[in-house]
Amino acid sequence: MRLGIWAPLPHTIRAEAEMERAIAELGTAGAGGASDTSFEFAARILQQAEGAGFSISLIAERWLGPDLESWVMASALSQRTQRMELMVAAHPGIVTPQAVAKMGASLDRISGGRFAINLVNGWWPDELNLFGNGGWLESSADRAARLGEFVRVLRGLWTQEAFSFRGRYYTVDKASLPLKARRSPPPIYAASRSPEGKALVAESCDVWFADYVPDYRLYHDNLTAMTQEIAEMKALAARHGRELGIGLSAHVICADTLDEAHAQAEEMLDYGKRSRIAAVAARGLGAGLVGTPDLLAQRIEMYSRVGVDCLMLRFHPMAEGLAGFTEKVVPLLRERLVIDAGAMQPELEPVDG
Repeated sequence: MRLGIWAPLPHTIRAEAEMERAIAELGTAGAGGASDTSFEFAARILQQAEGAGFSISLIAERWLGPDLESWVMASALSQRTQRMELMVAAHPGIVTPQAVAKMGASLDRISGGRFAINLVNGWWPDELNLFGNGGWLESSADRAARLGEFVRVLRGLWTQEAFSFRGRYYTVDKASLPLKARRSPPPIYAASRSPEGKALVAESCDVWFADYVPDYRLYHDNLTAMTQEIAEMKALAARHGRELGIGLSAHVICADTLDEAHAQAEEMLDYGKRSRIAAVAARGLGAGLVGTPDLLAQRIEMYSRVGVDCLMLRFHPMAEGLAGFTEKVVPLLRERLVIDAGAMQPELEPVDG
């Protein structure tokens, strides 16, 4: 099991004092100090997580908001971390796979082979239309088709010397990428929900993020549905002679009593109703990682049994929540599971439970 953490960005975590100050600076010309507050916050959290044995971080992308651009952010974070894999989000329709192939290989080199990519189709028409110059597609089938072409071009440029492709959205003619990634190819993560998208992930991607109904009270129902869906995705990949990794995103609430944990979860659900951005953080409660340290360890072990091998976690407040999880839950996990600190992390050897 790999432990991962969301890089704290204005749209990925619940509002807290330091991030609120950062947002105020980000939206004000001339504001801020010698180093950006939001970047320093993210760098500090990733360093804290890396020291605790977390082996991967997701740097999400929001174009239409006061967020530092994910590729620029990840490049800077690569110099503040040593062993953690950096998974950077990219939106087909805003950036081309040809450009992403070059950027990804560059970041992989700069980071010492620690780059991964998370492909996100996007859901916000205004964002795709503004930054993608009219790149929004109304049809989910069309968005899935574009994602499919994106993956094929990206992987082709990373793995072939004379790659050609002619599709509806992208065209490549006997192209070669002179810059080679250190890892060939870098891993591709995706979270498609449509049947067409899931088939594509099983055929061409390396890790699929499982989904759930966003309600912590439905943990058992979500686990049952997820177990079946994971088995189906792994079977789809096996038909292509491939093994597919399974990721799971979760907002963690760890408390001394179950009543306290549930009270915090209910308050989080109320917070999620305030805005579309607040709902992003609250949605992670659907993974059901709400409870005492023992209960969290039991549920993470169960997820491992059904095929989840990468958890992408967030907390509130981020630093305090991460510290509590590290102190109270990680030791229990090490008794139950092999916690994989990642192939790029020789100082953090996996611990056999």
